[in-house]
Amino acid sequence: MSAAALKAETKDIVIDEVFPHAPEAIWKALTSAELIGRWLMPPTGFEAVEGNTFTYQTKPGGHWDGVIHCRVLEVVPCRRLVYAWQGGDARNTGYGAPLDTVVTWSLTPVEAGTRIQLVHAGFVLPGNESAYTVMSGGWKKVVQQLDEISGEES
Repeated sequence: MSAAALKAETKDIVIDEVFPHAPEAIWKALTSAELIGRWLMPPTGFEAVEGNTFTYQTKPGGHWDGVIHCRVLEVVPCRRLVYAWQGGDARNTGYGAPLDTVVTWSLTPVEAGTRIQLVHAGFVLPGNESAYTVMSGGWKKVVQQLDEISGEES
């Protein structure tokens, strides 16, 4: 193992909120391509089916074309949605560096509505420091937008 690999650290983004909506309303917002486009960004080819591949298009950076490649890993209706989230280019450092992560949405009914937990796992530092920093703030905003969209679906 290289010295760089020994120094690498893995970090996860974790957001834990309770929304005053039924799990079914949040699930609809998490699994409808049209609604995902309103709270995150429009996906291409998304279906909440294990093994399905889809993409997002974001701002390109350096050698990276801005395409985020995703594959649905797990679907438990109204409870859990997990997908791989990969992008970047090995020739980049900072924004657009290679990213190989997993996004997990967990929904748990609670008295006040639904506890939603987002875990975006697998940021390898220092290489993914830029993505980790930007996405830490970005996911907080996205989850609030998900709350608003879910409220419309209730």
